Amino acid sequence: MSKQVVEMREAIRQALDEEMTRDPAVYIIGEEVAEYNGAYKVTKGMLDKWGPSRVIDTPIAELGFAGLAIGSAMTGLRPVVEFMSFNFSFVAFDQIVSNAIKMHYMSGNRFSVPIVFRGPNGAAAQVSSQHSHCVEAIYGNLPGLIILAPSNPYDAKGLMKSAIRSNNPVLFLECELSYNDKMEIPTEEYLVPIGKARVVTEGKHLTLISHSRMVILCQGVVEELAKKGISVELIDLRTIKPLDIATIAESVRKTHRCVLVEEGHIFSGISAEVAFQIGEHCFDFLDAPIARVAQRETPMPYSKTLEKETMPTKERILAAISQVLS
Repeated sequence: MSKQVVEMREAIRQALDEEMTRDPAVYIIGEEVAEYNGAYKVTKGMLDKWGPSRVIDTPIAELGFAGLAIGSAMTGLRPVVEFMSFNFSFVAFDQIVSNAIKMHYMSGNRFSVPIVFRGPNGAAAQVSSQHSHCVEAIYGNLPGLIILAPSNPYDAKGLMKSAIRSNNPVLFLECELSYNDKMEIPTEEYLVPIGKARVVTEGKHLTLISHSRMVILCQGVVEELAKKGISVELIDLRTIKPLDIATIAESVRKTHRCVLVEEGHIFSGISAEVAFQIGEHCFDFLDAPIARVAQRETPMPYSKTLEKETMPTKERILAAISQVLS
């Protein structure tokens, strides 16, 4: 199988382009996706190739274009909606929550809503509190929604293709700071299944669980601990909802200890749900309390120094692991 080295943004673009080629019902809509080639250049060149009927620029009106896309999904199209930041999805919250994720249920299965909402989630570099929120825990509380959060270009492409083919609404959470990340991926078509976590590294002393950009941070921790003879099994959730508790439980039953890392806030966060399910399925196998590392309980500061202090760090993760191992 031949391979190519691509950036995260290019991997997502390839997925969009391949699915638009495969299915004429797929189209892209959002702010600056066409003439400007995308705020983060994910849709670069797509307007020139597909034209304005399939790559559609919108006004700054998330509530409006999200509703338009949801209506088109109900009547046979497969829209991919770009939010310039998932913080801006809050403007379209009513359309997503009241219509997209409930329509199949409320219509007695008469309408499906095959739609993907994609864009950067979480913090970037000094974009302050109104552009740095992690939305997965907020949306994760709502039934009817698939939530994906890839950490690398391979998974981003494979999961995006699976998301577009899904007949359910999907939140596809990217990270602005990861768009330049490079990785070797196949040139041939492939899919990454929704609902399946990835064991990044196998280990025996402790299970470390994370998703999105925090997986990269955790990999550095695993490598550092390996030099000290501590074997950590790292799991990348990839799909937040539905959660692959089977893979998680299998790992925790082997290592007997667990630390969870997420970029979002700790109260009612993703790690809270994962920790509860571990307790439910693996209580008798745990040799120590589960530890969690998350963003500190404050809106994101603008200051670079305070921003770093607010986010999970290698030092905080190492401290949590040390506590659990002791």
